[in-house]
Amino acid sequence: MRQAFLTVDLGFGDAGKGAIVDFLACTYASHTVVRYNGGPQAAHRVVTAGPCPQEHVFSQFGSGTLAGSATHLSRFMLLDPLAMVAEEEHLQILGIADAFARTTIDARALVITPFQRAANRLQELARGDGRHGSCGMGIGETMADHLQYGTQVLFARDLSNPAVLTTKLRFLQAINLTKVQSLLPHLPNTEQVALELDMLRAGDGLAWLGDAYRDFATRAHIVAPEHLRTILQWPGTVIFEGAQGVLLDEWYGFHPHTTWSTTTLAHADCLLEECGYRGEITRLGLTRCYATRHGPGPLVTEDAMLTAALPDACNSFGPWQRDFRVGWLDLVMLRYALAVVGPLDALVVTCLDRLRELPMLQICRRYDYDTFTIDHLVRSPLPRSLSYQEQLTHNLARCRPLLETVPDVTTLLDLLTTELGLPIQIISEGPTAEDKQLSLVTD
Repeated sequence: MRQAFLTVDLGFGDAGKGAIVDFLACTYASHTVVRYNGGPQAAHRVVTAGPCPQEHVFSQFGSGTLAGSATHLSRFMLLDPLAMVAEEEHLQILGIADAFARTTIDARALVITPFQRAANRLQELARGDGRHGSCGMGIGETMADHLQYGTQVLFARDLSNPAVLTTKLRFLQAINLTKVQSLLPHLPNTEQVALELDMLRAGDGLAWLGDAYRDFATRAHIVAPEHLRTILQWPGTVIFEGAQGVLLDEWYGFHPHTTWSTTTLAHADCLLEECGYRGEITRLGLTRCYATRHGPGPLVTEDAMLTAALPDACNSFGPWQRDFRVGWLDLVMLRYALAVVGPLDALVVTCLDRLRELPMLQICRRYDYDTFTIDHLVRSPLPRSLSYQEQLTHNLARCRPLLETVPDVTTLLDLLTTELGLPIQIISEGPTAEDKQLSLVTD
């Protein structure tokens, strides 16, 4: 039997994707976790159960690694080799000595260089108080370079070719240095700015970086495009692990506070179709039982008291995304996410243990917008209309949540299934796989 679980975050990220992938890997003994979007900006926390728990925040390795699953980074992934080496070093401390041996990387995966990361950070610093909420990892600049220059940018397949690698690194350093020239008058005089500019101006920046990339290529298994087809022919379970959330999608999120990544299930569906997959597919939409957002942008149900009451184990104020914000469960946003992501089989609801800490629970089914109320947001009738998404962002700033008190967590879960028309397949009452339950609510 072959089965695939497709996981997608229905919010702004941080819905507990790592813990749920770990649970699925433990429960179904999955042989592989496929990363189908995003890059090193992922921060998927997994905590093991038992008297000596282990903890790792997964970034590029699949979140089923501690449960024994292999990882495949698809062609839609953005790869940061330096960050992946650092992540593997922490896994070694935890006793996982074969993380690279169990990982394959599609040769077509884009590579993020320190030059694109520096340009990304300088762009965000130049915005001052008008930051977009970048993770500062270079995702956007890498995608922009690819869109403009095509095969001139760096791919995983290039890392083992010294001549190609040197040529492409020199090219990427030059174009990203050119990009930031117009930013110079707008940049603050800070140590961070100086560090990023030094990276772009360094005359010897290619030697050490080329050496590091070639070393990475000797450790990593960079594979041909058809390798995923082979993986999907194996019997057993494969899990498709998404990054970030639907509400941050490059085309359907609330511009400009979005990512340069397709965060719906479109890429997972594409990979399965390309490989002619004919096994069983279960599409799971993940949400916390309250709303969160890391960084600026719309969060209509945001509540400062709730933010203070529910500090996050893995998210706090950061130099790039800034504040971690919390609000009440928002059914308007969840309806929009479902309209964007397409058909799902079930919901996964996480962090229920956190709600039990609160003296009162609330939920939002409608917004107050000027003189009338709304219960849903209309998906753009035009494909890839950033102007439409920007108008949505503007309109959301005028919305106020109409909050309703609910007596308990069970009622909240009942409301979710009724309002969204989906069963709840998994609930989570804590960080470990033992804190998850299957099929609590089925209709």
